Amino acid sequence: MAGPTRGHRIVREVRRAEPEVIAALAQAGVATVHEAAGRVGLVGPAVVPRQQGTAIGGSAITVLSHPGDNLMVHAAVEVCRPGDVLVIATTSPSTDGMFGDLLATSLQARGVLGLVTDAGVRDIATLREMGFPVWSRAVHAQGTVKASPGSVNVPVVVDGRLVRPGDVVIADDDGVLALAVEEAEPARQAAERRIASEEEKRATLAAGTLGLDLYNLRPLLERLGVTYVD
Repeated sequence: MAGPTRGHRIVREVRRAEPEVIAALAQAGVATVHEAAGRVGLVGPAVVPRQQGTAIGGSAITVLSHPGDNLMVHAAVEVCRPGDVLVIATTSPSTDGMFGDLLATSLQARGVLGLVTDAGVRDIATLREMGFPVWSRAVHAQGTVKASPGSVNVPVVVDGRLVRPGDVVIADDDGVLALAVEEAEPARQAAERRIASEEEKRATLAAGTLGLDLYNLRPLLERLGVTYVD
């Protein structure tokens, strides 16, 4: 019997963050968590939401596939658990529609919350009707095959962001963010502090205070040589 080829593998178990931490990060949202965590974690802007008004947070199950081939996506379904987010990357750039409503049906049956992919999806109207959210590089009807080996639960790069198996992935209308498990709890605490601070600032601004004064920016303008002309 032939052994593994060039290290292709399916890792069945991943380390996951605590569900309440993931839920809190999803509630805070991508933009707030990104800022609170030190402006880290963002997936690039090419991966965009294909629906509006949906926010998810879960643990990453990662897939590394050959372009135009979704064999390993099917293999990944088996290791998914409720609360996971499937994250698909390809070994070279691809916009092929390697994910559609049938795969989404399998994932929903296993409690998977959504999909993030650096490639393309198809059957988007049906995915929206199903309530299965996706963030993708493209929507493209180009079909794929099931022929090439790849890996499940290995580190992948999605539009410039390294995503490791088990990373906390949150996604909403602002995009996608991934944090390592050990970063999740500090990020949650920082996000809570940021939300409280922003509530105070929002009330101050609503009362008529200018941002120039709230953030003490007038001295900076002066130092930069900016002058007012009446």
